[in-house]
Amino acid sequence: MNTLNWLLDSDPAVRWQAMRDLAAAPAGVLREERARVAREGLGAEILAHQLPDGTWRRPGAPVWLTTLFTLQLLRATGIDPDHDAVQDAMGRLETGVRWNDLGGCWELRPPETGGNTLFEGEEEPCINGGALASSVYFGRAQGALAQRLLAEQLEDGGWNCEAPKSRCSSFHTTICVLEGLLEYEHATGTTAEIRPARQKAEEYLLRRGLFRRLSTGEIVDSKFLACAFPSRYSYDILRALDYFRAAGETPDPRATEAIEIIRNKRQNDGRWLLDAQYDEGIAVALQERTGGPSQWNTLRALRVLKWNEGASAPR
Repeated sequence: MNTLNWLLDSDPAVRWQAMRDLAAAPAGVLREERARVAREGLGAEILAHQLPDGTWRRPGAPVWLTTLFTLQLLRATGIDPDHDAVQDAMGRLETGVRWNDLGGCWELRPPETGGNTLFEGEEEPCINGGALASSVYFGRAQGALAQRLLAEQLEDGGWNCEAPKSRCSSFHTTICVLEGLLEYEHATGTTAEIRPARQKAEEYLLRRGLFRRLSTGEIVDSKFLACAFPSRYSYDILRALDYFRAAGETPDPRATEAIEIIRNKRQNDGRWLLDAQYDEGIAVALQERTGGPSQWNTLRALRVLKWNEGASAPR
């Protein structure tokens, strides 16, 4: 099958990113296609499921979890943050709820109870990395939250929600914070503190080949090799490689093994499968199923390989 055509004949969120990242479509065409995300398909469905108080909810799941990770999924669609419907949704979210510490359990509550807005974050850096990425993407950059994350970076370069009890970084927490800091740097141009911190965290991942233990070289967790969408706060090598691509980094030789694993996951029909799906608690039902072909994984894998091959090509 023609894999690119398969991606182009899909949800507007996948289609416009495939046009941008794989087909080099003209800017005017991209603007028109991107505008469809707020009106059709997954992006429009997410906006339609928001409640008047600004939250997203799913029975049986904490409100904060559904709200934060549905918002993260909306960011993954590449929706135009300046679209009126998107700005209205962010306004409801920003004014409608606050983080509150209820006996050590963080939850979203009405604003009159006090506390930070969702975009201002709470305590755990894995959550705050996602909150920072969303705050920046949707035009509500939180400099104080970025500074807090910088202050929480561990000596080995990454972050861990168990710190200070644990002084060893977590792959999961580190990728969440890296994505938030990258969004912040792209939006604000601030590099004096952000870029060195990112580079130190990138080195944490690269020294481990993106999935191996530094001490023994063993695979940290087989789930790191399972390409998931959505990922929520879970780490895997495709998520990491797509981060490095978005950062504009030159592919590092220490990531070669991870890139080859992604390349070898390509099926005979040119598509990638959905290895895992962390959609528990997300407010909308996704069409892809674990073990089946995945347009999201195929899109991300192809643009990672294009990034890698473009950097390797003779100039």
